[in-house]
Amino acid sequence: MKHTEFAQAKAKKKCCRSKPRCKRCPLVLHKVHKAELAGVRGKDLEKVFKRARKA
Repeated sequence: MKHTEFAQAKAKKKCCRSKPRCKRCPLVLHKVHKAELAGVRGKDLEKVFKRARKA
């Protein structure tokens, strides 16, 4: 998933809590959104996405 698609992704209703977390997990998208508001862009945003999926 490219960093331009993070903002457009729609979260699932409920997290399935599988490992790694799915790309549309509400927790993953929330962490990416918070990082985006903090000014993280580009490759750094993709790193946040990968870290959030591992959590």
